[in-house]
Amino acid sequence: METTIECAMELREQCMLSERRKQIAQNSLLLKSLPEKYVDMLLSMSSWRTYEKGETLFFQGETASAIHIVIDGWVKLYRITPNGGEAIVHVFTKGESFGEAVAIQKKEYPVSAEAVTACEVVRIPSSALLNVIREEPEVAVTILASTFNHLHFLVSQLEQLKAQTGPQRVAEFLLDLCCAEHGTHMVTLPYDKVLIAGRLGMKPESLSRSFARLRPVGVQIKKNSAIIEDIERLRSFAETDHVEAWSSMK
Repeated sequence: METTIECAMELREQCMLSERRKQIAQNSLLLKSLPEKYVDMLLSMSSWRTYEKGETLFFQGETASAIHIVIDGWVKLYRITPNGGEAIVHVFTKGESFGEAVAIQKKEYPVSAEAVTACEVVRIPSSALLNVIREEPEVAVTILASTFNHLHFLVSQLEQLKAQTGPQRVAEFLLDLCCAEHGTHMVTLPYDKVLIAGRLGMKPESLSRSFARLRPVGVQIKKNSAIIEDIERLRSFAETDHVEAWSSMK
């Protein structure tokens, strides 16, 4: 009797987990505009994988054969520079997809992907997506939107590097992690500070200085957490002219 109850409870938990995964995948930029029948079709042909921190999803130069959607955790995309260093291109989290353009064209990945935390990823074969596009050409518009979104982010990164000070970039990063619009809030830094520095286009020592320079605007860093005294004040600092931002920290 107990075994039967345990089996029923385990089955129920598996069903709930499967439904949660499906909902996250459905709400991704890649799938949320598709008719449900195509979403179900794609997910039924997909594989679900968990990765440990530091595990590689794919390497730069490999032929792309799938689109990835992060269900849980964080994944970084990076390139190896000519001098052997690592340049962070982007870091993806729950509900975000990557690899659409190269997978559809079956080209080589221009970057490598690595789990920066334990994570779960759904892998959609590019052949399955191509079949859906042939049946429903409107799906191609969704792919274009997803690709444009990634391009828009890269343009925003370049704009931040040119127009914002280091502390302002860190402020924007912290604000993106907030789940509130105003008041006091504490956020957990999602991955290590070396990766945060790379993601923001700065060296680790510059990140430490930037954290210190945010204290006057009400930010306290404690281990892997950031306490923001006033979200609106921090947002105002992040959006102000960079010359004024430097002046406010003197």
